[in-house]
Amino acid sequence: MLSASLASCVPCAALRPPLVPLPLDDARLQGWLWRGSSLSTAADPTLASGFAALDAELPGGGWPLRAVTELLTSQPGVLEWRLLAPALRGWWAAQALPAAAPGRRGRVVTSALRSLLLINPPHTPHLPGLQALGLPPSALIWVEASTPAQALWAAEQAIKSRVAVLAWLPEARPEQIRRLQVNALSSDAPAFLMRPERVQQQSSAAPLRLIVQPGEGWDLAVHLLKRRGPAHEGWLELPAVPGAVEPLLTAAKRKPLPAPMPEPAPAPASPPMERPHALARPVLQA
Repeated sequence: MLSASLASCVPCAALRPPLVPLPLDDARLQGWLWRGSSLSTAADPTLASGFAALDAELPGGGWPLRAVTELLTSQPGVLEWRLLAPALRGWWAAQALPAAAPGRRGRVVTSALRSLLLINPPHTPHLPGLQALGLPPSALIWVEASTPAQALWAAEQAIKSRVAVLAWLPEARPEQIRRLQVNALSSDAPAFLMRPERVQQQSSAAPLRLIVQPGEGWDLAVHLLKRRGPAHEGWLELPAVPGAVEPLLTAAKRKPLPAPMPEPAPAPASPPMERPHALARPVLQA
């Protein structure tokens, strides 16, 4: 009976259509698959940095909006504003676009601006200076936490609320950054973590890590320490003149001053000729 039942199943298997591999849509998979030798082209949205040279090296062509980005610098509170101001200005400019449908009495309805939380900045935020960078004062919120745990909690809640975040977390541990990265996967707002340059050897779940240093003149020297793609070699020199200072600078002041030419060393003076004393003459023998 067992052999008969197996024989009866053979014709059924023969009637099944052969398995044909389905064609893969390269355009559809391009946003999810990437090779380690090329930059990632993920389908997640990005925010243009405002620097063409930097966008060319960032996966997706800009700052990621569903991930946290680490900025490692030795001068916190100064360099990150010059680097992030163009992107944050573009972030609010995109939100200020009028909605498609008009409101009551024919007025155009604009979308509400989402806030930017400044969590534990090392210096007191200078509101006129931030306004000169193009950041709306009504959208800026300063959060001063008493402990590192409170600063971390504020950053986590802000990311969950889908608002832009600039958090200075010098003492954050790798597992805490991993928690922030998990929360950022469901947000479409930029989230930047400022940390000291000395932690570059620590592991981090942030998919994008950069080292920012002062460059020549008004430039910023940027090195991509970690990104989804090949390792970044060398440094990028980004012109980052503050908007309020730019009109006051001439073309000569925008560039670093040339190094002064070393002065030629004075020629060594020749030793004076010794004049023998009259009493030191040899005695002539008679």
